[in-house]
Amino acid sequence: MQQRWTLPRLGALLLGLMGTLVSGTESDFQHHRYEELVRALFAVQSECPYITRIYSIGRSVEGRHLYVLEFSDNPGIHEALEPEFKYVGNMHGNEVVGRELLIKFSQFLCEEYRAGNERIMRLIHDTRIHILPSMNPDGYEVAARQGPEFNGYLVGRGNSREIDLNRNFPDLNALMYYYEKTNGRNHHLPLPDNWEQQVEPETLAVIKWMQNYNFILSANLHGGAVVANYPFDKSRDPRIRGRTTYAATPDDKIFKKLARTYSYAHSWMHKGWNCGDFFDEGITNGASWYSLSKGMQDFNYLYTNCFEITLELSCDKFPPASSLPREWLGNREALVSYLEQVHHGIKGMVYDENNNPIANAEISVAGISHDVTSGVDGDYFRLLLPGTYTVTASAPGHVPSTSTVTVGPAEAIQVNGRIRPISPLLPKKDT
Repeated sequence: MQQRWTLPRLGALLLGLMGTLVSGTESDFQHHRYEELVRALFAVQSECPYITRIYSIGRSVEGRHLYVLEFSDNPGIHEALEPEFKYVGNMHGNEVVGRELLIKFSQFLCEEYRAGNERIMRLIHDTRIHILPSMNPDGYEVAARQGPEFNGYLVGRGNSREIDLNRNFPDLNALMYYYEKTNGRNHHLPLPDNWEQQVEPETLAVIKWMQNYNFILSANLHGGAVVANYPFDKSRDPRIRGRTTYAATPDDKIFKKLARTYSYAHSWMHKGWNCGDFFDEGITNGASWYSLSKGMQDFNYLYTNCFEITLELSCDKFPPASSLPREWLGNREALVSYLEQVHHGIKGMVYDENNNPIANAEISVAGISHDVTSGVDGDYFRLLLPGTYTVTASAPGHVPSTSTVTVGPAEAIQVNGRIRPISPLLPKKDT
């Protein structure tokens, strides 16, 4: 259910978030070419050196770095029980609003932290936030050379090889849909042989990124519509011309809640009518809209612990810079509210009988056929709606541990699991 706003909370929100914009002007907003984007990120890092870190996850086809700006009270370090979150922008090079919003959002986090905004300080202290403003810097440069006035609908969409990066991830949906019928594995599905040779450098860099960080929640920022799109993107049914079918994940209810969180915190997405289309509450199941294979949000869910949705943020894919202040005002609160959702559900540590943390333990929730796993430090995170759940922690060679937990609407409930090794059978004593 959508959270109700109270006057005290709304007042605190307005006081906490308005500071930056009061002093901002439209001249602060511009389109950033690659070199300008890099300068903007390093300027944020220079302004907030103790809570930020810049790192590259790889290079594009043409050699441009895929830079990530990290926010944390301990940059570069995963702290146990502190969830990892990511925003990814500009996957399609000519869809630029997300790129500019993430640059502005990075500046906003830095400025509000320095100003003592308690909400932002708490987020940065309790979350490790990773922001990749541009997954496709080569495609952006193609689109930017034409500019907002003349940009075609597809010019610059793909990378420099004109490959659509959101159709370039290994297709795990087909395997998942097979396993659903055969009671097979429901999470962390295996990648196909030689997958590294089948994807583009930008896609490879993002998959390696996912392998190196235990991301829990993510959003992928696009343009060309205004709607929050949640998995699955690929239909379970054979494609029939003119027909779309809803493809629910086992976590359909929580995905709807995540999508609604962004939509209702956005200034106009939730109204439904945008860009000549209508989406009830401003949300849609991906396959119900149109089916696509090898997309990034489905891959996140099927290969990692990460729940990702796709945010379509503007009717115009490459709008003039003069429209960016309105887009920032419309998305600012939504970007913060969505990020806060990473702290809902349950979290905890999985230990053995000697209090050693256990990595890759499986956490299952009765009634939801999608497990998550503990990270290298033994900590796990499981997004859940309020309710009472039966949760089991298990690992090979250990006796599973089961608990019943009631989840509320506020911060995640901590539930630790202690699993002991299975005792070997002792030989019978001769008599």
